[in-house]
Amino acid sequence: MKSGIKFGLDILVAEHAKYPLGENPGLLCHRASVTSEYIHAIDALLGAGVKLSALFAPQHGPSGTDQANMIEWESGTDARTGLPLFSLYGKNRSPAPEMIRGLSALIIDLQDIGARYYTYIWTCLLCLRACANEGIPVIVADRPNPIGGVHIEGPGIKSGFESFVGLLDIPIRHGCTIGELLSIFAAREGLSEALIIVPMPGWERSMLWKDTNRLWVNPSPNIPSPSTALVYPGGCLLEGANISEGRGTTRPFELIGAPWIDSYDFAAALDSENLPGTIFLPCDFKPVFDKYSGKICRGIQVHITNPDIFRPVGTYFSIIKTAQKLYPDKFRWLEPPYEYEYERPPIDILSGSSAFRKAVEGDLSSDKFLRNWEKSENKFRREREKFLLYT
Repeated sequence: MKSGIKFGLDILVAEHAKYPLGENPGLLCHRASVTSEYIHAIDALLGAGVKLSALFAPQHGPSGTDQANMIEWESGTDARTGLPLFSLYGKNRSPAPEMIRGLSALIIDLQDIGARYYTYIWTCLLCLRACANEGIPVIVADRPNPIGGVHIEGPGIKSGFESFVGLLDIPIRHGCTIGELLSIFAAREGLSEALIIVPMPGWERSMLWKDTNRLWVNPSPNIPSPSTALVYPGGCLLEGANISEGRGTTRPFELIGAPWIDSYDFAAALDSENLPGTIFLPCDFKPVFDKYSGKICRGIQVHITNPDIFRPVGTYFSIIKTAQKLYPDKFRWLEPPYEYEYERPPIDILSGSSAFRKAVEGDLSSDKFLRNWEKSENKFRREREKFLLYT
C-alpha cells in the first residue's frame, strides 16, 4: 500500500497564517470534512485559532442525514459552536448575499466522488460566483478523487441541458480533484483571482481511495464505501428510470433490479456482453425506502473485478439498455421534477442531452454509442491539462 497522504485541510490548519483567511472566515463543510487524523474541520480550524464566523453545508445537510433529490434542510444555528449555519440546498443553492456579506473569506472543504452529477461541485461553483461578486476570496482545501485522476468517461452537456446536476459542460467522470475542477470552472468564468487551492502532498493521479491509507467517511447517505463511489458515475443514471438503483439497501448503486426483472435472465444477458472489469451476479433485494419500498426486487449485484479497466458509465448504459430490451412493456423513464428541473426528463439532465435516452430506445450498440463520447472526453482532457496539480 502507498503511504498516506495529507489532505488540503491538514495543510490549511497547520499553515493557516499563510492564507488570506482574515478575521471572520466562513466554512463550507459536511460530515466527511475531516483531517487525516479524523478531526472535523470545524474543530481543527477553531483549535488552530481560526475565528470562524459562519458555517455552510450542501445537499444532505451538515451531518449527512438527509436523503437525495429535493429533500431540503433549513438554515439555523450550529448546536455545538453556536455559529450561524446556512443551508446551500433548496431555495438558496447559491448563497444569498446576506449569507456571505461581511465574510473575510470562505473556506471550502468537501469530499467529492468524481462524478458530474454529485452536487457538491456545483455548490462550490455557485459559492465561487457569489463570493467573487462580493470580493471575498474562496480557499479550497483539496481532497482526493476517490475513483482516481486518470480516467475520463462519458458525454458532456449539450447547451440547454444544464441543471444542478451539471451546471457546466464536463464529462460524467471528470478525473479531477475538487480543487482542479474548480480551477477549470474559475478559468472559464474569469474568476481565477478569487480562488486559492490548498493542495494535498502525496496524492497521485493513479490512486484510488484504498491507496490513500485513510478511512472512508460517508460524504452522503448513499455513498457508504469507496466501491460505491466507483460505480456511482454509472449507477446514478438509474435515477432516471423505473429500476431500483439500490437506495434503501446496504449496497446502493451496486444492487440493481425491479419486481418485473428475472434475475438470471438479466445477469446472463449482461455477462454475455463481456464488459471490462466487472461481473454480474443474480440477486434479490427489498428496499426499505425509495423505489419499490417493501417489495422484492429481482436483478443483479455489480461486482468490480478490475477497477483499472472498469468503465462505470458504459457499464450502466448496457444495464439500462438490456433492461429496456428484455422488458419493453415494463421499462420506462421517470418524469420530472428532478433536482429542481421541472420540464426535461431526469435521464436527459443526468446524461447531458437526449442522446443517451434515444440510444437506449434505438438500435445503436453500446460500442458505437461509447465512441460518440470520445470527442467530449478528449476536449476536456486537453482543457484540464494545465490545471492538474498532481502527477
